[in-house]
Amino acid sequence: MKAARWYAAKDIRVEQTDIPVPKDNQVKIAVQFTGICGSDLHEYNHGPQLIPGDKPYPLNGHQGTTTLGHEFSGVVDEVGKNVKKFKKGERVVVEPIFRNPESPFTASGEYNLSEPLGFVGLTSNGGFAKYVVVEDYMVHKIPDNMSFEQGAIVEPAAVAAYGLQQSGMKLGDTVLVSGAGPIGLLTVQVALAMGASRVFVSDLSESRLKKAKEIGAAYTFNPKEVNIPEKVKEITGYGADIFIDAAGVQASFDAGIHSLRNGGTAVLVALFAKEVVHDALNQSLRELTVKGIIGYRNIFPQVIALISSGRLPVEKLVTNVISLDEIVDKGFEALIKSPTEVKILVDINK
Repeated sequence: MKAARWYAAKDIRVEQTDIPVPKDNQVKIAVQFTGICGSDLHEYNHGPQLIPGDKPYPLNGHQGTTTLGHEFSGVVDEVGKNVKKFKKGERVVVEPIFRNPESPFTASGEYNLSEPLGFVGLTSNGGFAKYVVVEDYMVHKIPDNMSFEQGAIVEPAAVAAYGLQQSGMKLGDTVLVSGAGPIGLLTVQVALAMGASRVFVSDLSESRLKKAKEIGAAYTFNPKEVNIPEKVKEITGYGADIFIDAAGVQASFDAGIHSLRNGGTAVLVALFAKEVVHDALNQSLRELTVKGIIGYRNIFPQVIALISSGRLPVEKLVTNVISLDEIVDKGFEALIKSPTEVKILVDINK
């Protein structure tokens, strides 16, 4: 089968590789659509980061050359002998976090905190291929009225939904989102679906701020042009209830913290590339909550329900659909060079 395989930074090759065979507790999926994620871009630009290079991933022995892709939808093609929940022909999406069965966090349901952290498409071969094999606990059925294109966006939408769930957002709250990339824009959509009264978005890209407006953001800010904390407090009277940092740099962190009302909550969704300086005294005096998250847990069914109901129109964020052969030039390079691109899907059958 054809697959997009990572060999090194700036070295992704679309080539023939063996069709995988499921083990006893695994499901083989015929992939339909796969999204390109920011973590895929990090591996393309600077990898290996999560791809095991120095030693194998302990849960499965995977190491080195890797078929990328963890945001995907497909059809069950074959199941291992112990798998009873799924059968050939069912439409599915994949929750790609590996769960260490020996971890106390897995036993408590907090499986995204189990170690060693791993994802399909990073610590195993992923969805930029005709077929992929995953653990049975990763698979979720999707209804017939959900398109495979929508299905490929369930995974990043789950990141956004989990971030807002962990923020404790209440009906009528105001939300500031820093970073209008795919996760930031999905956060806008999820916040509105959950009952936020107003959503503010900051980004340096005017085209992405325009997209934020199109999907329902009440106000958009370019931090080069406005003082965001002043504007948010001017509009709200005392600051935003919730701040979601989907940008992950010192400037976004500072602006968001200073935009919060006293007693507000910040959730760090972005994977920060560098350490940030934080005023802990300011946090204490204002009773702020600053919380980090990794991935998601126990939220895929709710996200699937929201998308299939029409309340979460994630398809509005798709800016291009390409073939597997085009993945480097029209996928990775396009996302790096063009701020007008938001979510690019790969049609595996194209």
